[in-house]
Amino acid sequence: MDSGAGGGGGGTLSEIYQSARRLLLRARDGLNRLEHIVSSSSSSSSSVNDLALAVKRDITQIQSLCAEMDRLWRSIPAKPQRDLWKRKVEQLSEEVESLNEIVSKHLVRQQKQMQEAKERTELLSGESSHILRIFDDEAQAMQSARNSSIMLEEAYSTGVAILSKYADQRDRLKRAQRKALDVLNTVGLSNSVLKLIERRHRTDKWIAYTGMVVTVVVVYLFWRWTH
Repeated sequence: MDSGAGGGGGGTLSEIYQSARRLLLRARDGLNRLEHIVSSSSSSSSSVNDLALAVKRDITQIQSLCAEMDRLWRSIPAKPQRDLWKRKVEQLSEEVESLNEIVSKHLVRQQKQMQEAKERTELLSGESSHILRIFDDEAQAMQSARNSSIMLEEAYSTGVAILSKYADQRDRLKRAQRKALDVLNTVGLSNSVLKLIERRHRTDKWIAYTGMVVTVVVVYLFWRWTH
């Protein structure tokens, strides 16, 4: 191990520190872009979430490097160098922790927004289904009412037709009844006339017979009186 650099293991302390600083710069740049996207009206949930996860991966890798550097600086023999690297690693760890808190808040906020959007979608979907069911029920009720109205109209028309037929038949029956009564009245009047004529005929016949008898009697009496 290089005591001046405090190196060891998979690289010197300086090399690991430089790698961690590059990752830190990239994480800061990603966080700036993340905040810009979030503030933009055209931001999408997928882009925000993907960028936040990328920054989160860089922070996790930096934290792993900080743990490695914390092990390495403790093995530096010289106290001044050991204290210097201690401050550097602690400062880097604090910066990474600060970034981690910001990104974690973004992820929590994003997850909350996605959950709310999902709940709104499910709610709207449920309300839409409920509204569609209401409309369907109302449509079925209206169709049933229309069918009932059509049936009533047909029944009314049928009833009117039947009543009209009955009325027509009643008129025909009344006319037939009047004709029958007229015929019966006529027949009755003819019978009366015939009976009257027959009685008159009999009367005339008896008058004729009576006249004949009277004439014979008168002739006989006159003949007897003259002889």
